Amino acid sequence: MPIYEYHCNNCDENFELLIFGKEQPICPSCKNKKVVRLMSACGFMSKGSGGETVRSSAADSSCGGCAATSCSTCGH
Repeated sequence: MPIYEYHCNNCDENFELLIFGKEQPICPSCKNKKVVRLMSACGFMSKGSGGETVRSSAADSSCGGCAATSCSTCGH
């Protein structure tokens, strides 16, 4: 069961939920159903060519000002 990140259009809150099957997300703050799923940064770990552990994340390549749904602050 994946954990997804959501944004509530009613109260402007961001939150995470563990979703089972076809459950519909509900904002925990205002109980509204008008929420949108956000893009999440994912991370991974792999072995480099010399056997060393290489760790990376999608967030590592972006600037600190970028939001999950827009990168207008840095132009990417």
